[in-house]
Amino acid sequence: MNALGTGLARSRDWLRAHPLAMDAALALAVLVTIVVSSFADPHGPNGPTFTRTPGPRSIVLMVLGSAALVFRRRKPMAVLAFTGAVTLGELIAGDPPAPVAMSAVIALYTVASRTDRPTTWRVGLLTMTGLTAGAMCFGTGPWYAQENIGIFAWTGIGATAGDAVRSRRAFIDAIRERAERAERTREEEARRRVAEERLRIARDLHDVVAHHIALVNVQAGVAAHVMDKRPDQAKEALAHVREASRSALNELRATVGLLRQSGDPEAPTEPAPGLAVLDALLDTFRHAGLPVEVARPDNMAAPLPAAVDLAAYRIIQEALTNVRKHAGPDAKAEVSVVRVGSSAEVTVIDNGAGPGDGTGEGHDGGGHGLTGMRERVTALGGTLTAGPRYGGGFRVHAILPFKVRTGETA
Repeated sequence: MNALGTGLARSRDWLRAHPLAMDAALALAVLVTIVVSSFADPHGPNGPTFTRTPGPRSIVLMVLGSAALVFRRRKPMAVLAFTGAVTLGELIAGDPPAPVAMSAVIALYTVASRTDRPTTWRVGLLTMTGLTAGAMCFGTGPWYAQENIGIFAWTGIGATAGDAVRSRRAFIDAIRERAERAERTREEEARRRVAEERLRIARDLHDVVAHHIALVNVQAGVAAHVMDKRPDQAKEALAHVREASRSALNELRATVGLLRQSGDPEAPTEPAPGLAVLDALLDTFRHAGLPVEVARPDNMAAPLPAAVDLAAYRIIQEALTNVRKHAGPDAKAEVSVVRVGSSAEVTVIDNGAGPGDGTGEGHDGGGHGLTGMRERVTALGGTLTAGPRYGGGFRVHAILPFKVRTGETA
């Protein structure tokens, strides 16, 4: 049974790949059916009998009508017109008449299955009316003969069946198109999420590396400067270097842990940094020689949403890193975190006069600091402004709404 099913499936696939051969086989089958039916006499004395003999003219018309079906897919309208004319010729000249109308029915089915519904209605009604009228006017029997009604019924069935096949084919194509579009949408969504996650990880790595390496650089410079004359201060600076490097390694390990797959070694379980450890962050800058004042009103005691809390921490970290790198040795900074309605406002200002040209470029150093901050704020649906202050210094101001956009992270 399996071998038979496999053979049938292969034959069907081969015929679909060779439509002309399939139509030739159909034309041969129609010819055999018409020829066999032409010998039948439905009005015999004891019922239908095979006592009739078609004439040479009928045989020629049967061959022509059947042969035209070989080209039914290539020229459906032309084949329908030809088979209709052959059928009318058989109705007029055939004695006894042969069922050549079968070829016209199949041609009408082909037209209906390959055109739209209005065309099917027009062509179908014209074919039904023309062939039925020809049978009634030129047939050997009365106008209400069974053969005449049969031509009307079979042409109507051919048009209806073709229209049903066309509708089903269009329905299946629409389902397939929707499935392919949904698959493309899923792939595009997956690529978008991968790109967003890669960008988020890049921001985190930049924030961690830029902050801690800047502190290590400053403290290492201090240690080198006072190593000979003030060894105690050099030891303190080196201790800060060790602490900053350890913090950088821990945060890098936590960030890289996000990239691990299931089955990899267990990732760190340390919580993401936030405003709860803001004082520890500010102490690292103070130890590096940057005086920092912080203002947090009482309404900031309640915890912020996780994404907003992390974004606020990273913005303060990056802004103070830029101050330490670009605002000059005598700069001071002020940090303010305020809850305003359903959002948090983070402000970092300094009074420095660093190597920038007054446009804020000195605070970004040609890197990605300000760009990363803007991306974080935009991901939360907030706004960020950064630029020089009137009278000197630089100001970074971010508004972070508590309601994060669906599908986006900080």
